[in-house]
Amino acid sequence: ADGELVHYHYGLKDLVTILFYIFIAIVLHAVVQEYILDKINRRLHLSKVKHSKFNESGQLVAFHLTSVIWCLYVVVTEGYISNPRSLWENYPHVYLPYQVKFFYLCQLAYWLHALPELYFQKVRKEEIPRQLRCIALYLLHIAGAYLLNLTRLGLILLLLQYLSEFFFHMARLVYFTDENNEKLFNVWAVVFVVTRLFTLTLYILVIGFGLPRVESQALDPERGNFFSFLFNNILFRMSVLLLVCLFQASVMWRFIHFQLRRWREYWNEQSSRKRAAAAAGTKQQTKPLKRDSGYHENGVVKAENGTSPRTKKLKSP
Repeated sequence: ADGELVHYHYGLKDLVTILFYIFIAIVLHAVVQEYILDKINRRLHLSKVKHSKFNESGQLVAFHLTSVIWCLYVVVTEGYISNPRSLWENYPHVYLPYQVKFFYLCQLAYWLHALPELYFQKVRKEEIPRQLRCIALYLLHIAGAYLLNLTRLGLILLLLQYLSEFFFHMARLVYFTDENNEKLFNVWAVVFVVTRLFTLTLYILVIGFGLPRVESQALDPERGNFFSFLFNNILFRMSVLLLVCLFQASVMWRFIHFQLRRWREYWNEQSSRKRAAAAAGTKQQTKPLKRDSGYHENGVVKAENGTSPRTKKLKSP
């Protein structure tokens, strides 16, 4: 009422809050599956493999769309986009606004709820390692940004990552409904490249120029200062930037390899369709030739007036 702002810090009570929102996420997951995805699946009549991928992409589309809108609202209202210096100024960012803390807790709850969902959704054994790796990476990065007081940078990176993932899973949903429609994959390819460039630029800006200029350069875990004294060392800073660049380069290499393989399959399919269409056209053009102008009756060619077309031999008297 008096206009004072209340900020929050992380602690052990966060675990209870995360546990509560894990149950909320499970309920919402079941609602989306029951009332939206299952009804669409019954109409499409997909195979088991496509059915599993369709459910996965459907759930992630709903989550990524919600997270992108929510994260964009947070970074705009907090001024992180309009003032990029706020990403590293006054580091460490120990005390968080309510909406930033709540966003991180909900993100951790969602990715933790994805672990029991592997059992509830009866995911195939071949898909479990890939999904476990994806869940572990998200939990590692989100929890790392939350506990190491890099929440502002983490918000921007999550926004870019979720935006790219939203277009990818949306393209998969459209592809499952119509296998000839791959336009959204091209949109996702453009968004993916743009988000990778922005991600690399943010890393260079924050790690290379921002954190080394922080006033407090001493290691102080009690105040949440874990990094600034390390980034003051130019050798360490350049090593971290090199690792980041190599990681982004490996991601781009896998992406380029995937796109080349997809385009190669597409052109092979198009060329096979053209060959099939050309073969069908030549069959239609070749018609059987008529031997004679008469008609057949009991295996004998008759003339149109009913007489045999052969000339009769005259018997000698």
